[in-house]
Amino acid sequence: MSGISTHVLDTVLGKPAAGIRMTLERQQNGSWNPVGEGITDADGRCRDLTESPAPGTYRLVFATGAYLGAQGRNTIYPVIVVTFEFHGDAHFHLPLLLSDNSYTTYRGS
Repeated sequence: MSGISTHVLDTVLGKPAAGIRMTLERQQNGSWNPVGEGITDADGRCRDLTESPAPGTYRLVFATGAYLGAQGRNTIYPVIVVTFEFHGDAHFHLPLLLSDNSYTTYRGS
């Protein structure tokens, strides 16, 4: 089964980032259309963004400013957008490693 999922790790605190809102969008005809949304759970995971997505260009939009602001932290990245190509052949897990002023993402398993 193919699908798209993510998790967020707060690297400053060294723990999962619970409560981050995100939207999964697919590019179609020159515009971005929402195909899934979620909020990270207590383990920082969002497992159910979409199942069996069509191949195409997607992006994950993370609302990181609200998460960090709720903790009294400032960030230069209030929204993080990760754009990627999904070929439909395998599950895509795209983790986000987050700090107040930096982030890293990669294709996980």
